[in-house]
Amino acid sequence: MAVLTDAIQDVITINDAGVWRVAGTRVSVDSVIYAFNEGASPEEIVWRYDTLDLKKVYALINYYLHNREEVDKYLAESDKAKRKIHRQLDKDVPTAGLREKLLTRRRRA
Repeated sequence: MAVLTDAIQDVITINDAGVWRVAGTRVSVDSVIYAFNEGASPEEIVWRYDTLDLKKVYALINYYLHNREEVDKYLAESDKAKRKIHRQLDKDVPTAGLREKLLTRRRRA
């Protein structure tokens, strides 16, 4: 597992797939930063993700505010990868008419 600079290694870790996580949790940095950018306070973020503590949330927000370009670049790349996965899933598993099929199946049961 890769780790960012020593100053932030207790707050952010990068797993083998390149996903940034809040250290010691499965919470993605994306989740915390998006919540913060939507106006959530650090206390609200801790309430949403009970595996986080205020110290890490404040440290992560501080890191983001001082390294916005780097974090925003990561977030953009992450969003691009998510969209690619969604497109591939839509191609591999077509969902057109799925709701109707499930409702029909339910009615028959």
